[in-house]
This record gives sequence, C-alpha cells and structure tokens, in this order.
Amino acid sequence: MHSPWVQADPALPTRWTQIASPVGELLLTRRGEALTGVTFAPFSAPALGTRDDDAFDDVTSQLEAYFTGERTDFDLPLAPRGTPFQLAVWAALLEIPYGQTCSYGQLAARIGLPHASRAVGAANGSNPLPIVVACHRVIGASGKLTGYGGGLDRKRLLLDLESAAPPLLRV
Repeated sequence: MHSPWVQADPALPTRWTQIASPVGELLLTRRGEALTGVTFAPFSAPALGTRDDDAFDDVTSQLEAYFTGERTDFDLPLAPRGTPFQLAVWAALLEIPYGQTCSYGQLAARIGLPHASRAVGAANGSNPLPIVVACHRVIGASGKLTGYGGGLDRKRLLLDLESAAPPLLRV
C-alpha cells in the first residue's frame, strides 16, 4: 500500500481556524495546503501559528458536506505527524468504508500485526485527524463502543450519521 500522506513543508507557518460543527467546535490546523490537525473542543489556539479563517474553505466545505450526508469520504492533502507504526494504522483507517466498523483486532490484522490490537488502539487514540481519518469506525471486539478522543457521545453521533438512517445532523 502506498502512503496516502503528503509532506507538509516545515518552512511554512502553521495556520489555524475554529469552526462550529454538529459535534462541537473544531480547531483545524494546516501547513501549506496540507491538513495537519482536527481537534475537538475544548482546545486552545496553537502557540505557534496564525489564525487564517480564509485558508480552510476546502476543509470546511467537505466537513459540511460530510455532516449533511452528502459526502462519504474526504479529498484533502493530509500530513499527520506520527511514528511509522502510527502512520500505518492511520492509513488503514482510511480503508474502512463509510458506514462500516471494524474491531481493533481486525485493524491490527489489516496492517499485518494481528496480536497488536492494544498498540493499534493507542495509535488510533492519537490520530490527529479525527473525522477526516475515521478513527470513530473502530469499535471493541464485542461490538461495543470503546475509547474515542472526542468522547463516546461524539463517536456515537458520527456512527449514527454514517448509518443507513437519514442524516439528522445539519450544519
């Protein structure tokens, strides 16, 4: 599998914005054209960076389309920072189809490490691009919702949005 990630130019400054969403306020960060972070509230503005609300039109329009049920995946340049293992886990998250879930063990098997479900869970939990890189689609082996950096209520909302039911969330 080839890497879905792009390189963010470290010479470029970090830009950020805040947006309202059906799952609460989101902080978006990018370097150049590459999206580097999606953070759930509560958060504080990045210490190193400039607020630039006009630099995120592509991201906000795709998130709005996702929340209204009009978009099932994202077409954005992504540059998460992580270890090679984390990047492999996050790349595997991109392979989970919209509206479907898998367990941590199944995700571990997808990356060729079937006994690494705890490590996969830790990497999943440190995903810097939630929603866009759909870590909410990973559930416990029993089918129960387990761990989500944005909280289980947000995880349930995102999974409900992606279910066959008509979208209830509107921006």
